Amino acid sequence: MDRNVIVCRSIFENPAVTQRELAKELHISLGTANSLVKECLDKQLIAVNKVNETYELLTEGQALLEKHKVDGAVIIAAGFGSRFVPLTFETPKGLLEVFGERMIERQIRQLHEVGITDITIVVGYLKEKFEYLIDKYQVKLLYNPEYSKKNTLTTIYQARELLRGKNMYVLSSDNWMRHNMYHAYEGGAWYSSSYMEGETSEWCLDYNKKGRILNVFVGGKDQWVMYGPAFFSESFSSKFLPVLEDYYHLPGTEQFYWENVYMEMLSGEAAKRLPDLPEAKEEIEMYINRRQADEVYEFENLEELRRFDVKYQRHSDNEAMELVSKVFQVSESEITEIRCLKAGMTNKSFLFKIKDRHYICRIPGPGTELLINRQQEKEVYDATHDLGITEKIVYFSGETGYKIAEFYEGAHNADAENEDEISRCLKLVRKFHQSGLKVSHSFDFKERIDFYEKLCKASGDILFDDYNLVRGCMKELLDRLDGLGHEKVLSHLDTVVDNFLILPNGDIRLIDWEYAGMCDPLVDIAMFAIYSYYNEEQTDRLIEIYFEREPSMEERFTVYAYMALGGFLWSLWAVYKASLGEEFGEYTIIMYRYAKNYYKKCSKIVLE
Repeated sequence: MDRNVIVCRSIFENPAVTQRELAKELHISLGTANSLVKECLDKQLIAVNKVNETYELLTEGQALLEKHKVDGAVIIAAGFGSRFVPLTFETPKGLLEVFGERMIERQIRQLHEVGITDITIVVGYLKEKFEYLIDKYQVKLLYNPEYSKKNTLTTIYQARELLRGKNMYVLSSDNWMRHNMYHAYEGGAWYSSSYMEGETSEWCLDYNKKGRILNVFVGGKDQWVMYGPAFFSESFSSKFLPVLEDYYHLPGTEQFYWENVYMEMLSGEAAKRLPDLPEAKEEIEMYINRRQADEVYEFENLEELRRFDVKYQRHSDNEAMELVSKVFQVSESEITEIRCLKAGMTNKSFLFKIKDRHYICRIPGPGTELLINRQQEKEVYDATHDLGITEKIVYFSGETGYKIAEFYEGAHNADAENEDEISRCLKLVRKFHQSGLKVSHSFDFKERIDFYEKLCKASGDILFDDYNLVRGCMKELLDRLDGLGHEKVLSHLDTVVDNFLILPNGDIRLIDWEYAGMCDPLVDIAMFAIYSYYNEEQTDRLIEIYFEREPSMEERFTVYAYMALGGFLWSLWAVYKASLGEEFGEYTIIMYRYAKNYYKKCSKIVLE
């Protein structure tokens, strides 16, 4: 850190600055501040105006500052923000308001106040929500295509050319600074730091007398911690970016923060990982930028935000929170312990507590209004209510698809490899298959395949080269199944093990009936098999467990045929969802393989 730059900058910003104020800015003694001022005077960087006893910045001082001019800023805004659900289901965390001002806008405004206008926002989740900032503040947007799978190491990797050879702030969109801590000039790379009293799980800093960071470690007691924005000087980036680029390609670093790379450069681990990279062995300089208490805020979750801005206790402007408040007839402040649950392939859900009980609120995902008839789903829940096999519904809207259900404390999902649990789950499946319950709608594979095919073609090409051939094979299976004339019963259609809850008392609940309808009951066995990625041996055993006997050839054929049809249908479903920006990795290929492989098995079966 070039302290002369800080002295010159302080005089540039306030010619009447005192040495005591300089000492406070640099976290040094008054005597050291006096020595620094004398040094700058001797180098003719500054002079004393004897008329009014203020300082003047001389030509040499101005030249020094120009070498340390801040070129711009990169704002990280790609992530989902799971700790802020349900607000972030609708709004990226950086666009949440604090005291009536969006957090990212506050930072942009603060940057503009010191003349920094070259600002790039790295976006990902709900990227379209940030587009208005281009017109309002003349910022640029950079899309990170890996935002949903990787962490901020990847975000900085995507923005690396914006940082290379420049002096740049690196900010997080969801930080809030009480005062403007940015400047037109910086003396060296730094990381903002706040003091945490007591135990902390934050990233803690060791540093020397001059403030240079020597070590970063996670967790400690009474520590200065990484908290808020950072500044990458040109010299810092020249050493850091080559290491980060190599880390990006290393297996196992997908969930690394960019700070992980820096931490391992300090510890020497980077040199071990990258023995052939010179920069990994070099010393790297970054300094602690100690901030006063209550100046920088990194809101860890919605609860912290609610404590800071009481607006979020009363009225969050969030549809899900407003619904919960209305259903339970409580104020939003009484909705506590909110956390994101694992998002499903169709919906998003969050857990919350009211008084002494926990509940789950389900929010339909984007595009699901085209795929699922929520009135039909409500009809299924109404029909199965007295059977006692589903989750306990507190609220269900057939118009919006919002659902609130009780949360089962201590329950766990069924294990696809545990035969005892699978047997108990299939016993429940037989129960509703044999219950005689009826609803007014059916699940028609032919109609659904046609429907998803049209959606896929409307949003882009279906990329399977042999699609038309496989499509013809599926038609052949549908014709053969129609010829069997099996009775239709109420079927779940989504019998993945994650939808089976095993309660502490041993009872089982089958949840999420959004695809349910009247259908051949063996479709539920087929779906169970493909969702569990079962092989042929496991599938045959599953069929035997369901029937509790040796199945007939027709029964085996029926399960195999629905496995093929299910794989084909859900591969189309995944292709369509991908066109909406939701990717499911290898799931698409696995489902398509089920379609082809089990068609081949069916083609070898001759039924009398």
